[in-house]
Amino acid sequence: MLKHVLFAGALVFATAPGWANGQSHGHDHGEVERTSSPDGASVYFITPADGETVSNPVTFRFGARGIGVAPAGANWPDTGHHHMLINIDPADVDLNEPFPFDEQNLHFGGGQTEVTLELPAGTHTFVLIMADDFHVPHDPPLISEVITVTVE
Repeated sequence: MLKHVLFAGALVFATAPGWANGQSHGHDHGEVERTSSPDGASVYFITPADGETVSNPVTFRFGARGIGVAPAGANWPDTGHHHMLINIDPADVDLNEPFPFDEQNLHFGGGQTEVTLELPAGTHTFVLIMADDFHVPHDPPLISEVITVTVE
């Protein structure tokens, strides 16, 4: 299941305007011009709850307040799409760069607000970060509370 989510996200990323034809987002010196986040906007987990113990498959539902959810590549005002980081401290994220594509950085470039995953047994942390049409976090960043979930 996780491979399907990553593959779908990679397809959206690869076909996003700009990236597919080699254009950069931002300045020529490697700096990225971050998209402003709407005042008062936030992102959050609906389920599972922080501290919950769950069994596979695990369904995550997430939401946004004060900002619309749009597919990657859609340059619409006051919108973005979710990224879910698994076992990554948000303090370790470079907010000036697009998110990497790997099994710990899930992209929901289709505008999804739900995913079902098979996860290894154990305790894991999850955090949502909203990103713009080029997978770069907004400014200021819209970062959810970190939740801890135990998978039996």
